[in-house]
Amino acid sequence: MKHLLALFAGLFAVAVAADDDRPNILFAFADDWGRYASVYAETDGPDTVNDLIKTPNIDRMAKEGVLFNNAFVTAPSCTPCRSSLLSGQYFFRTGLGAILQGAVWDSKIPSWPLMLKDSGYHIGKLYKVWSPGTPRDAPFGDQKYAFELPGGTNFNAFSQTASGMMGKGKSADEAKTELLTKVGREFDGFLKAQPKDEPFCFWFGPTNVHRKWIKGSGKDLWGLNPDELKGKMPAFLPDVPIVREDFADYLGEAMAFDAALGVLLKKLEATGQLENTLVVISGDHGAPGFPRGKCNLYDFGTAVPLIARWGENGDKIPAGRVVDDFVNLMDLAPTFLEAGGLEIPDVMTGRSIMPTLKSDQSGFVDQTRKWVVTGRERHVASARTGALPYPQRALRTEEYLYIVNFKPDRWPMGIPGPVATGEVPSTDALTNNTMICFGDLDASPTKAWMIENRNEPEFKKHYELGFGKRPARELYILANDPDQMINVAEVPQYADLIANELHPQLMTELKSANDPRVTSNDVPFEKPPYTLLSSKKKKPKGNAKAKK
Repeated sequence: MKHLLALFAGLFAVAVAADDDRPNILFAFADDWGRYASVYAETDGPDTVNDLIKTPNIDRMAKEGVLFNNAFVTAPSCTPCRSSLLSGQYFFRTGLGAILQGAVWDSKIPSWPLMLKDSGYHIGKLYKVWSPGTPRDAPFGDQKYAFELPGGTNFNAFSQTASGMMGKGKSADEAKTELLTKVGREFDGFLKAQPKDEPFCFWFGPTNVHRKWIKGSGKDLWGLNPDELKGKMPAFLPDVPIVREDFADYLGEAMAFDAALGVLLKKLEATGQLENTLVVISGDHGAPGFPRGKCNLYDFGTAVPLIARWGENGDKIPAGRVVDDFVNLMDLAPTFLEAGGLEIPDVMTGRSIMPTLKSDQSGFVDQTRKWVVTGRERHVASARTGALPYPQRALRTEEYLYIVNFKPDRWPMGIPGPVATGEVPSTDALTNNTMICFGDLDASPTKAWMIENRNEPEFKKHYELGFGKRPARELYILANDPDQMINVAEVPQYADLIANELHPQLMTELKSANDPRVTSNDVPFEKPPYTLLSSKKKKPKGNAKAKK
């Protein structure tokens, strides 16, 4: 009997491997990259920050495939977002994967990369997949699937490394080329290891867009003039030179990601594999070090790019479409499994977007995709201070953003620290040390400037929106308030909308998905091991020295 089972298993593996319809999968997933690409300037209209950025390779994939307007993460923090993406489930269903520091992957949770590997896919990765846990990158397997070359240039520290090269006499183009060449050699190593007649699944996860970049690098490396952002910044950010420069530097790192993607695409074209490769491009949440971005449930924190391309001249995914369907990144897990010809586990709460991808329609394709649910528990501040998490859940529809803050007495960005006592350190200290105050907002020139100017009448509102405590309910009317700054939850005319529509819809979804925050009287996120201080001693994250 055992021999028969083994024979059938072998025949199944051979049959799957021989299936010409199984595509390669290239998943390009940038750390901390929000919804920024030049192709979005075409859909968003004029006078947005996407007017400044140039991403020709991402744009090409969008033109030859599908661009999604409404893609969101389940949680705007890297580890919970990635646990959701890998498992195809809401982040709050992934145990200790629902938090950042102290996270551990539950090996009983199926993950799509390992499922594809078991079905005959050649898998590999560059850089970050899901860093915490034992063993490292547990949802993707161990380090034998990593193809990063040791030593030499470091793409993950793109602006730091390139700026250092320029300081030693190299031009910006020479420095960028050296960094990109290493990425190409690393991808070559993966492709050379690919067995014959075996499709591949490759995860490209650079972390350069995560904050550590060099001040002024957007202009020095990519020619981005911060002054061109004047009048285009989100209204909740001060439109001042230091903030504009900081954001231009952020966009420069996104351009570096685009350039690296171009290297991978050229390799696939040279080997004849691009046309049978499902290329999917996205990011794990919004901008770091900018208030209301990363760690927040506003669009600035949860909205991400999503582009998919497969097939020559749109023969697999009809090309040139812009889709308005609401997609949660947990939907990618069942999508990749369907592409690989595998059954989707019942435990997954995400839904495959393959029907939308294969449709020839634009706009709203799937009429059931008119909303998403997002949430947050703990990022880093509570892990460092012993404070409790800041729990939130939100419903995002075409017309509304509705947020429930379960513990409005707590600080959403972590405790104020020296700000509360008036002992605010120098701008340089704030810029380089994210632990001084509001630890769930990465250290940055923007953060330092806003804290030091918090009492200026012109910027008090910006400071309160970014750092202050929040009410139990927030409601934003998107047609009138695209930057989500005017909370109308207490306005009487919206009481029925909240009570009879938005709140019941949100709670119904959370209860259906068995969210412990609403289904348990003894919420696990409020006690150990979720509330334990991180046992690992880490150096504070912060910017590299603010030098040109």
